[in-house]
Amino acid sequence: IGITGGIGSGKSTVAKVFEVLGIPVYYADDAAKRMMNEDEELKQKIEQQFGNDIYKNGKLDRKKMADIVFASPEKLKLLNALVHPATIKDAERWMKQQTTPYTLKEAALIFESGAQENLDYVIGVTAPAPLRIQRTMQRDGVSREEVIARMDKQMDETIKMKLCDFVLVNDEQEMLLPQVIALHEKLLTLAK
Repeated sequence: IGITGGIGSGKSTVAKVFEVLGIPVYYADDAAKRMMNEDEELKQKIEQQFGNDIYKNGKLDRKKMADIVFASPEKLKLLNALVHPATIKDAERWMKQQTTPYTLKEAALIFESGAQENLDYVIGVTAPAPLRIQRTMQRDGVSREEVIARMDKQMDETIKMKLCDFVLVNDEQEMLLPQVIALHEKLLTLAK
């Protein structure tokens, strides 16, 4: 089961609640970062496309890569075309090793990467834009303009939520924990 949402929506927070309920969570962003440093085949492809100096002492120069891909939509698309298939394959392998009634894959770009094709359901986590901006500014120590620029690069939140099978509202008005617990019970029933 996928779990997705725009930047600052709280998808990682929701994923952590599922973990407390005993559900294993695959964090796609963390896996992608790990794989870009450890998967030799992926590293070779990245070096071929972005140059040998994109790695320093065997580790991806994340600042340099960010400068490249955020300045060029084509370069970002190219990086995603290399990393997403490797991460999707890694997630499938990981999910098959789990023994719980269901597992979660937390990823911002489930629909954008085509990962939904390998998932039974997708959970969306949504929050109002001003709250998402505030959370991201606090979490990442970035300006309002930087957050808005990142948001502008993501799929429209309304469209993304319409594509989801279940939607959790994380607006600090509606209580989140009861929503997660109710959905967990529903997913356990569906898993049977």
